[in-house]
Formats: sequence, structure tokens, C-alpha cells
Amino acid sequence: MKEMSANSVMLGPQPQQAQKHYGITSPISLAYPKDVDDISTQRLIEALKPFGVFEDEEELNHRLVVLGKLNNLVKEWIAEISEIKNLPASVIVNVGGKIFTFGSYRLGVHTKGADIDALCVAPRHVERSDFFQSFFEKLKQQEGIKNLRVIYFLSIVHC
Repeated sequence: MKEMSANSVMLGPQPQQAQKHYGITSPISLAYPKDVDDISTQRLIEALKPFGVFEDEEELNHRLVVLGKLNNLVKEWIAEISEIKNLPASVIVNVGGKIFTFGSYRLGVHTKGADIDALCVAPRHVERSDFFQSFFEKLKQQEGIKNLRVIYFLSIVHC
């Protein structure tokens, strides 16, 4: 059997270089869980159920609806910002933007009532100040939004 480097993945008979994903670490193992792992997981779930830590189907669906509305709101807001910044109409129609979830919700290990960590990805012409000013104002105007607070977090990404 041939040796494989830490950066290789066996796909068929020949090892191939794994794709590089910045900010994402490689999995500890690609092995499927053993029967004992599945049994232990089921036991843990059964032990936690009486404490009400899991959301029911209705609550999970509500999260999906909220995320869908938030994603649509982001796209609408980015189009508005693009118009304010005098981008051509052809660009405004095709301008992108999206919400990505991460953290416990994305991993599927969140508890009932937990927050949803979300990242707003926008085109370069949308600035950080736009997000914390105009998007905040847009969110405040939405029905059902309560206790909205701005929390500034500094992150700089160089590409």
C-alpha cells in the first residue's frame, strides 16, 4: 500500500491532493461511526430529552423561515445601498449578497432557544458602516424584531 501525505486524499486507486480551504481544518477522521458510537449517541439523546433541550419541528421550521426572511432582507438592502452609491442598474440587478450560518446552529447541535450565528457577505462597495447604520435601521423597521442591539466586532479579511 502506498503512503499518503497529510494533504492527500485517497480517491480511487491514485492519491489526489486535497483542496485547500482557508480557515477550515481537516477532519480528525473520515471513518464512519461504529455501532457503539450510534448506540452512545442514541443514549445521550434519550438522556437529554426530559430536560427539553431539543426544539420540535415547528421551532426548527420557524428558524428556517426567519433565516429566509433575513436573507431576502439582506439582498434587498444591498440593492438599495447599490442604488444610493450610484451603481448602474445592470449591476444592481445582478448584485449579490447572502447570509451564512455558522456555530452550533450550522453544526446542528444548538439547543432550544439558542441564537443563530450568521455572517452577512456583501459586495465590496457595501461598507461596514453601511451594515451597522442602514441595515440596522432596516431591521428595526421589521415587524416582530425585538431587543435589537448593535454589537461591533472588528474583523479584517485580506484577500
